[in-house]
Formats: sequence, C-alpha cells, structure tokens
Amino acid sequence: MAEAHQAVAFQFTVTPEGIDVRLSHQALTEIYLSGVRSWKKRLIRLKNSVITGVYPASPSSWLFVVIAILATMYTRSDPSMGLIAKIQEHLPVSQSMSSQCQALLSAVLFSTMLWLLLIFTMRLCLKQLLSYHRWIFEQHGKMSNTTKVWVALVRIFSGRKPLLYSYQGSLPNLPVPAIKDTVKRYLESVRSLMDDTQYERMTNLAAEFESSLGNRLQWYLKLKALWAANYVSDWWEEYVYLRGRSPIMVNSNYYGMDFLYVTPTPIQAARAGNSIHAFFLYRRKLNREEIKPVSLATIPCCSYQFERMFDTCRIPGTLTDSVQHWQDSDYVAVYHRGRYFRLWVYQAGRLLSPREIEFQIQRILDDPAPPAKGEAKLGALTAGDRIPWAKARAEYFSSGVNKRSLDCIEKAAFFVTLDDDEQGMMGDDPAASLDCYAKSLLHGKCYDRWFDKSFSVVYYKNGKNGINAEHSWADAPVLSHLWEYTLATDCFQLGYNAEGHCKGEVDSSLPRPQKLNWEIAPECEEQISQSLAVAQALADDVDFHVFAFRDFGKGKVKKCRVSPDAFIQMALQLAYYRDRRTFCLTYESSMTRLFREGRTETVRSCSNESCAFVQALEDVCRRLFRSASEKHQLLYRMAMTGGGIDRHLFCLYVVSKYLGVESPFLKELICSLENVSLLV
Repeated sequence: MAEAHQAVAFQFTVTPEGIDVRLSHQALTEIYLSGVRSWKKRLIRLKNSVITGVYPASPSSWLFVVIAILATMYTRSDPSMGLIAKIQEHLPVSQSMSSQCQALLSAVLFSTMLWLLLIFTMRLCLKQLLSYHRWIFEQHGKMSNTTKVWVALVRIFSGRKPLLYSYQGSLPNLPVPAIKDTVKRYLESVRSLMDDTQYERMTNLAAEFESSLGNRLQWYLKLKALWAANYVSDWWEEYVYLRGRSPIMVNSNYYGMDFLYVTPTPIQAARAGNSIHAFFLYRRKLNREEIKPVSLATIPCCSYQFERMFDTCRIPGTLTDSVQHWQDSDYVAVYHRGRYFRLWVYQAGRLLSPREIEFQIQRILDDPAPPAKGEAKLGALTAGDRIPWAKARAEYFSSGVNKRSLDCIEKAAFFVTLDDDEQGMMGDDPAASLDCYAKSLLHGKCYDRWFDKSFSVVYYKNGKNGINAEHSWADAPVLSHLWEYTLATDCFQLGYNAEGHCKGEVDSSLPRPQKLNWEIAPECEEQISQSLAVAQALADDVDFHVFAFRDFGKGKVKKCRVSPDAFIQMALQLAYYRDRRTFCLTYESSMTRLFREGRTETVRSCSNESCAFVQALEDVCRRLFRSASEKHQLLYRMAMTGGGIDRHLFCLYVVSKYLGVESPFLKELICSLENVSLLV
C-alpha cells in the first residue's frame, strides 16, 4: 500500500481542533509535471494536425500568398477579378472599420481562400498521380518516358519534409475490380488444381454468378467504396481477425527474433533496460509524427496502422472481439514467475534512463513475493478459446481489485515477460536451439504472455529477447519497423558499459514497481485450467523447424535476373510437390498500402506456369522457371495495385451474407479455401 499512499496529493483528518490537512509536495509536483507533459503532447498534436492538414503546402506558405496578393494590390492590379471588392461589401464589420482596414481584411480573406484552393488542387493532383501504377509492371532497370515524367511530377507535388501521416489525405482509395476480371483470374488460379470435369463445373458456376447475383453484389461494393476509405479493411479486420472464436495464440499472433549471431549483453535486466527505453523513444517519435513515411522509392505508403501500435489491447467478446486504444500510458506491465507488476517508466515528467529501468527490472527479478492464488497461469485465458475468456472477463474481472489489475495490463504501453529460460542459437545443435527459440516466442508456456496486447516483449535469462504480436491491429511490416529501430537503438546507440550494464547513473529513490493484486475465485481457476489445456494441446501440435541458410542470399538470385521472392515461391512449390506429389492452393501475402488504409491481398503462388515448371524440371526447366517467376511477379504486382481477387471475392461473400442470398459459386470458393497451404 506504500505506493498508493505516495500517490495521494493530500490527506486530512478531523480532530476536535478542526480539520488537519497535510499536503504531499512530491505528489503535487508529480501532478503538476504530469499536467505539463500532457499539455505539451496536446500542443504537439495540434501543431502536427495543422501541418498534416495543409500538406503538401506548409503553414508558412499562407503568409507568402497573403504578401503576394497585397503586393499586387499595392501595384493597383486586382488578381481577384473583383472578388476582394465583393468580400469587402459583405463584411459584417464594415461600418466600424476604415475603408483601408476593410480592404486589407478582404485581401487576407481572399488570400486564405485562394491558399486553401491551391492546397486542395495540389492534393487532388497528387492523389491522381499516386493512382498511376504502370511503373510497377515495367521491367527492372528500364523506365519508360511516361514513368519518368510521372516520377518528376510526384516529387514536385509531394512537398518537403513530410510527417508520418502527411500523405494520408492524398492516397487513392482501393479500387473495386470488375467482376469479369476477378472471375477470370480466379478460374486461371484454380485451373492447375482441377481436372477437366471439375474445371468445367466451376466455369459454369462462375458464368452463372457473373451474369446474375455477382452484379448485384458488386453494386453494393461500389457504393461502399464511394463512402469508405477502404472497402476491404474494416470487414477484413472484423470477420477474419476479431470474429474468430478459436485461440489467437499460434493461429493469429506472430513473433520476431533477436540478433542471431550476437548478444549485446548477457544481463537480462540490462537488455530490458535499454530496449524498453528504446521502445519509448520510438513512441515519442511516433506521437510527434517524426517517423518518415514508409515509401517504395518515391511512392508513399499508408501509415494508418501505426496509430494503434502502443497502448492497445484486444478485448474479448462473446460474438466478436474489439480493439481498444488508449492515450499514452506511463508504464509497462511486467510478468515474472507468476507475478504481474506495473513498472513506471516516467518520473517527474521525464523518461527513465536505461540504467534506471534496468535497476527497476532487477528489483522485480529479486522480488521474493509468491504469486497470489490463481495468478501464476492467469495469462492462459488469453491463449485459449475466445468465448470462455469473454465470459470469465465479464464475470470475474468486471469490478473490484481484479478489474483494476486487469485494466493495468490492458492499458499498459506494452507487455513484458521476464523469462527464466535461456534461448537463442547456441549449443552443439544450433538448429534445435532455434526451433526451441521460435516455439518459445510463438506460444511460450501458454500462460506467460498476454496474447491480447498489441505486442509483448520477452527477455530471456541469457540476454536474448524477442517479440510476440497480436495480428488484428496491424500487419508484420509495421511492427518490423518498430523492432528494427529498437534493436538498432539498443545495440548501436545506447550501448552498454564494460560490465554489460546500461550506461548512466541510478536514482535509488525511485518507487518500487507495483505488484498487482488479484482475488481469483475457484470457478475462475477452473476456467484458467481449461483454457490452459486447450492452449497446451495447440502448442504441442505445432511442428516448428527454423534453420539459418548460409549458402547464398538474394544478391546471387538477382544476378540471375529473377525476383528473390519468386525464386523462394518456386522453391516452395517444388518442395511441396516432391513431398506430396500434388499441387494445392497457396497463400502468399502482399501489401496494399499504396492505397489508403490498405492492408494485404493474397498472391496465389500456385499458377499454371509454376506447375509447368515443377513438372518439367528435368527437361526445359530454365525457360519454364523464368516464365513461372515472371508470372508470380505479375500476380504480386496485381495484388499490390488493387488487382487481386481474394479480397474482392471475400467482400462479395460478406455482402451476400448481409443480403441473405446464396451463391453456389461463392459457396464452392469458400469451401475450397479450407485446403489452402500457407507458403509465405
């Protein structure tokens, strides 16, 4: 309770002499500094919203336009063609101002309207320019004159020094492909997987769908595309991720590894101190929008997914989950040996140094307190089926101390696990150790991660670390940007001293990390055990093998004038065929972030060309390999530029369910996806 008393700014007691008020100057100082920090953030957000709102122009350009208009008026010319005079006639304060002031105010108003019109025109031009995608289909190293002119225009209209979200208003919307094109490409993608009878049947179903129900469903999709920023993303997030009732551990969450060949320090607390500090440095840059927008050459990508990176948690529901995002949390939630802690990373309005965070982490590692009854395996609720977790959350965690502790975890900036195991590529069998490392990051012990958090960071006893991420809020490339920054900042910028500890001094007066309290009912413990059994069965069913491939890299593949991605996909097709003596639908993910709020599209890697290459490997394989690789690149580019088929068909299926109509073609298509192979 010591931390609770420290958090109270004043105390009072009633005595016979009156009311005795005692103020805590330390607590009042903390409140004041917290308020100052909050207002600074609001002002930064306001400034950034103004800069982003007028991009690709700048706020200072308004002054330039005003001065230019006033200068032309001084030379007795009227660039407004009478509009300034019209504005002056209708000014509501015309009676109380001199004619000179009225003219000046009218000129400023006209200049502002002209400035806003120029911004709108520039944005519209940039949006039209970014809708051009022929450049992506051109042969590598050969650029047409049209594309050269287009690149020059994009650079002119893109402005200077963009913030993270500067391009959001200029990105084009994802187009709805024509039904005819989607059906044609779908039939082409399944031709090699069907015999003549099956293919003829599917062709007839597709023709019937295209000529009847398909047009009706397409009309609704086009209507949504006119209204929404992206006609796919909200349905994709809800129906593919949030409405899934099976465990998200393994099935949805993904992981990222540490450096394979180096470990910056063998001290667990020190590694946590540096990287937690680096995470918050990244969040500061994110809040200030100082991160440069991701781009392909000069073409900006959508930054929408960055918004929910920190302070975000997936909340279970009986029918569907939801994703909740809070404003900046000043702490992280930490799990160690069955106990949960709140670790504050700000003190007196400043971010703790890496050495101070290391000191606090070491306090948690040295804390001998045992876990409360039912606390040790509480995280298994997030690893099991979603409906039992939703019911348990509503029944046992909706009030009292359990709600306060659960809120602390869910509203934390992110989740941290201090693991007692040692992981990494080590020992006499590096391949086996990598398998163990990967499985640990993917599911751990099934109760020592909080799988609902946007991401959880795991720190191992030997200084290795890794990350596990929930999938609904964003895709892997977004989190990879954060992870790459954190690893680089930890190792190359912050560094460690000769003993392996974080650099800097420690303020020993820092309040201890707060241990969270729980009151777990026996019925809740039973549900925890059931969820753990479900999660453990799923984890035991995972057959995982990771190995380091050192024979050659992408450079050697590029020398053969072949896409490295296409090379890997053809190798996977060949390996699968040699193992199963058949082909199957194959899913590879492509990003659609060239469009506003774009996420992913499916690349169907198993094509007629790839099957022909695999089957003719011993004959004319080189020509067929190049043909198959070029076909795969074409499919990937089509997916990136809105020409994929799976998201379009998915949305058509969703509309048919809303309308309560059945389509044999869509039903057959959905059933066929049950046998899809994820060769990514």
